[in-house]
Amino acid sequence: MKTFKHALNGIIYVFRKEQNFRIHVIATILAIIAGVLLSIEKNEWLMIIIAISFVIALEIVNSAIEYLCDFVSPEYNDKIKRIKDASASAVLVTAMGAFVLAIVIFLPKVVQLFSEIGV
Repeated sequence: MKTFKHALNGIIYVFRKEQNFRIHVIATILAIIAGVLLSIEKNEWLMIIIAISFVIALEIVNSAIEYLCDFVSPEYNDKIKRIKDASASAVLVTAMGAFVLAIVIFLPKVVQLFSEIGV
């Protein structure tokens, strides 16, 4: 239980301190709402859940790396900047993949919905 509590504290801390994390949480909520409204299938849910988990987890890891870098080197340092940039790029790549996945899953359903209502 202590480990779970520490992990939950980490999520809460990152949520409070990191705007990008909050943006990913909002995107998660929107994806879940879209999935429910568009009645996506089980395998599509699984892909969405995996994508969300990767993006959220990498955002937390990115934040941890940034916190560590700031602790080790509070002043500006080119090497620390490269570490932070590389860490942030991992989140960006994963978020872009999740966005493409969302388009692949949701766009055909939205197009079908509009065609059914005659738009």
